[in-house]
Amino acid sequence: MDTTALMLSRLQFAFTVSFHIIFPSFTIGLAAWLTVLEALYLITGRPTYRCVFDFWLKIFGIAFGMGVVSGIVLAFEFGTNWSELSRLSGPIQGPLLSYETFTAFMLEASFFGVLLFGKNRVKPGLYLFSTAMVALGTTLSAFWIMVNNSWMQYPVGYTIQNGVYVPDDWLKIIFSPVVWVRFPHMLLAAYVTGAFCVAATGAWYSLRGMCRAEARVMLRMGLFLAAILVPVQLLFGHLVGDYVHRYQPIKFAAIEARWHDEQLASEVLLAWPDAAHEKNDYAISVPVLGSLISSMTLDSKEVGLADFPRSERSPIVIPFFAFRVMVGCGLLMLLVAWGGTLLSLKERLLQRRALLWTVFLCFPLPFIATLTGWFTAEVGRQPWTVYGVLRTADAITPFLTPRAAAGSLLVFCVTYVFIFAFGTFYIYRLLKGGPTEDPLHTLPAASPSRPLSAAADLPSTVK
Repeated sequence: MDTTALMLSRLQFAFTVSFHIIFPSFTIGLAAWLTVLEALYLITGRPTYRCVFDFWLKIFGIAFGMGVVSGIVLAFEFGTNWSELSRLSGPIQGPLLSYETFTAFMLEASFFGVLLFGKNRVKPGLYLFSTAMVALGTTLSAFWIMVNNSWMQYPVGYTIQNGVYVPDDWLKIIFSPVVWVRFPHMLLAAYVTGAFCVAATGAWYSLRGMCRAEARVMLRMGLFLAAILVPVQLLFGHLVGDYVHRYQPIKFAAIEARWHDEQLASEVLLAWPDAAHEKNDYAISVPVLGSLISSMTLDSKEVGLADFPRSERSPIVIPFFAFRVMVGCGLLMLLVAWGGTLLSLKERLLQRRALLWTVFLCFPLPFIATLTGWFTAEVGRQPWTVYGVLRTADAITPFLTPRAAAGSLLVFCVTYVFIFAFGTFYIYRLLKGGPTEDPLHTLPAASPSRPLSAAADLPSTVK
């Protein structure tokens, strides 16, 4: 095993998966919101809802396509760079990734075609059902990926036969307690991402004085959803921390930058971890808070990294800082969502341009929080690919040369930068133009509970 090839392969997978995760974290939440918009349109008949739906459907389509293109590469990397991982854990990871394809991707891809081409060809109820199926498909995709990754974080339900990890209890693998805290945590992160992107777009239009009715819908709905979702997300984040504390004590100690056992453990808010000397420089700590966060008691004994051999320890700097950036983004989003929702309920939000600018500038925060959370989980798992079972150094493809690894990394970087630049530019063009109403497509259908009226059918810009 060549250490240079190993590092390059890790960088390549980190780069491609970090690029890819941006798009599912956006489209999962957006798909659910599109379902809500379509339902509101059918219930109320307001053209504004359909206008906003059509606008965001275009953006969803681009992001969905970019997510598919960037995600396909990851499956090939399991064979080109991590063939030993595929060989040893294939009986478990292979079926899980196949379930994601057959239950999630097929569902969302099939009904997405209805969304794009069937609006005037199928009944409104079927169109709403198709929207919900796309949202369900994106959710199932996240579920199977998180089941697979959670098994790598906490392997259960398997036996070893001839050196290969073979499943002996699929229920333990799928219904692992780790899955059912990590999957909601990831799903909520996607919903928060969608909510903040929508709210930021509404704030941008409000600042520019354009698409006022549509901007109001985006701004109010996005902030309201975020105000509800962010506290729940923080709760599940704490539950994820409980599983790390219980099953991955080395990772937990690295996140806390705790070097030695502590009774009445303090919480290190900020510091510069010095791995060579096993200490923290410039530390800012709060006494006892570490025990309270870790075990909800004031006197728990917390283990330190010095209890474990250096070869077993995860890196310190990345998990330590990534975790704090993630938490900081979450708290800032909570403050903005609650403040914006409160002013929105008082009908004073549109007059507070400073807050509108804040909402607009906050749109990168959920992406940053998702990426840093992923860095915390994955880097903190090292030196293991399957925690406690298979080391990363033993999972790489044998005889992979540094030249081959560097060449593929360079190709992926150039290709992904081109894709990202093109997709971002096109999405920006759509966002800059804003939603526009098509009177042929925005007139509500008559229903017994809501007869058509001339006033109700006027475009929102006229109202």
